[in-house]
Amino acid sequence: MARDAVPTHDAVDDIVSQWASQWPDLDVSALHVFGRLHRSYLRYQTSLAAVFDKHDINIASFDVLAALRRSGPPFRMTSGQLAEMSLVTTGGVTLRVDRLEKAGLVTRERDTEDRRVVYAQLTDKGLRVIQEAALEHFANEARMLAGLSAAERDQLAGLLRKLEHSIESSESPDSKEHSA
Repeated sequence: MARDAVPTHDAVDDIVSQWASQWPDLDVSALHVFGRLHRSYLRYQTSLAAVFDKHDINIASFDVLAALRRSGPPFRMTSGQLAEMSLVTTGGVTLRVDRLEKAGLVTRERDTEDRRVVYAQLTDKGLRVIQEAALEHFANEARMLAGLSAAERDQLAGLLRKLEHSIESSESPDSKEHSA
């Protein structure tokens, strides 16, 4: 099959068909979206892991290093700031920073005016690793999207934004009131 050719039938279609055959009254139509999203995510994760392995980091490490790099010089943030950026608890961030510190990619530094505040800061080695990994990572992501036109990428990004909002809204306690 040509690289740009999209299959007209896939494993998700088979699964939906099996459900329809075995339980005709069960509405599994959401599987058309979430089944493909999940399968795409698994392929995406595999591809990311291959890139990050080359740099002796994982996706969690990349997340912290990238947040520090995006913050600009002096490339430092508190655990609270990192937690906000990555949607991970401050405890989870602490574990990540511990690993990065052991690897020599970040250091911890106390605020000179408020000793309770501790910053995680990129080391020179950490800056080098994140810059190399980011270049390869974003080139890899661009390759993964090569089968989509710019307009399709924009459309997909907008739809995924809308999907995330829909999921988030469905999780809120008063979401049932809004959908009634």
